[in-house]
Amino acid sequence: MAFESLTEKLSATFKKLRSKGRLTENDIKEAMRDVRLALLEADVSYKVVKDFVSRVTERAIGAEVLESLTPAQMVIKIVNEELTETMGRENSKINMSSRPPTVIMLVGLQGAGKTTNGAKLAALLKKSGKRPLLVACDVYRPAAIKQLETVGAQTGVPVFQMGAGDPVNIARASVEHARKHGSDVVLLDTAGRLHIDEALMDELKNIKEAVKPDEIMLVVDAMTGQDAVNAAKAFDDALGIDSIFLSKLDGDARGGAALSVRAVTGKPIKYTGIGEKLDGIEPFHPDRMASRILGMGDILTLIEKAEQSFDEKKSMELAEKLMSSRFTLADYYDQLVSIRSMGSLQDIAGMIPGVDSKALAGASIDEKALNRTEAIILSMTPDERNNPSILNSSRKKRIAAGCGMQVVDVNRLLKQYEMMQTMAKQMGGRGLKKGLRGKKGKGLFGF
Repeated sequence: MAFESLTEKLSATFKKLRSKGRLTENDIKEAMRDVRLALLEADVSYKVVKDFVSRVTERAIGAEVLESLTPAQMVIKIVNEELTETMGRENSKINMSSRPPTVIMLVGLQGAGKTTNGAKLAALLKKSGKRPLLVACDVYRPAAIKQLETVGAQTGVPVFQMGAGDPVNIARASVEHARKHGSDVVLLDTAGRLHIDEALMDELKNIKEAVKPDEIMLVVDAMTGQDAVNAAKAFDDALGIDSIFLSKLDGDARGGAALSVRAVTGKPIKYTGIGEKLDGIEPFHPDRMASRILGMGDILTLIEKAEQSFDEKKSMELAEKLMSSRFTLADYYDQLVSIRSMGSLQDIAGMIPGVDSKALAGASIDEKALNRTEAIILSMTPDERNNPSILNSSRKKRIAAGCGMQVVDVNRLLKQYEMMQTMAKQMGGRGLKKGLRGKKGKGLFGF
């Protein structure tokens, strides 16, 4: 996960500060040297690092910190605030047109992930009630149009294409098509190159002139580090971008692009792409990302993920079933699917304050265990899921054979299921209902 190494180094630095109690000016300067080195190793722009460390040092050596009863916490607070400022202070929304359709022009180098992330953005907009249209303006890359049609079909978003024609004419025709067919957002998937060249920029300028996009969104690959920042500056100088979509943030990235690109271009990061699935997209919140970098978790994003995955009414029904011992293995499976839809459990753990997701990766959080549980339940008949008490020895053998596991694995699952029911009874009605409720009364973890 991006920032993992940076988080570890910053946590070690702050641990040293906490051990000192009262801080001197030299303590702070020594800590800032460690912070500077950690940021440079994370591939953050040298100028950005220099300015960042200078601002933090200036604030940290003031009376506010040196006279504080908890100076280490004050330093961490300052670092958190300056990280947030560096990445843009607050979440920025898409510039929606007052006269639909809103035209979003997706640009970037080849391989940055414009097509896939354009589909992710379209799916997110559709989920929020919009009627997006994906447009195939990349007529050069082999199978680019087919790829867009494939991801469009997977997300249920229509795709406009005119084959290998003139991209400018395609863009212009797509806007007219959107007006006639009721699409209120048009996403232009433009061509990329392996590097920035004059022909690419001229084509993009011509498309911009033809359709007057409401937003030019640059898709950059977080894994390319400083190259992503250089590309962002080049596109902004030549085309005038409005925002940035940071893709592949879950990869083995050092995170420098996220910390540098906003400071270098002055343009906000609006979304991040996480994973290859088409629901792997998150609005970029600088304050939440700063908390993640400092190992403080991101409980607000976790709650939002839970709200999207769990239905309040269904959660309350499951609570009633648990309290009345009517909770079946079918219900258990439904909750498993809901939890899985929130994303990687290791990533979820990383959003919980004080939890080390790296340490949990090979310990209590086991994605394979969930796969095994799912396989066992799916090997049962509907009657067996709804009435586990009928599972005798012969049925267990058949289930184990059906999912390629042992009877002991089936028994282990049934034991876990029984323990959960016992715990539900012990919690009682009020406690269980309260535990099921998250932000705004939504079901948080389902059981």
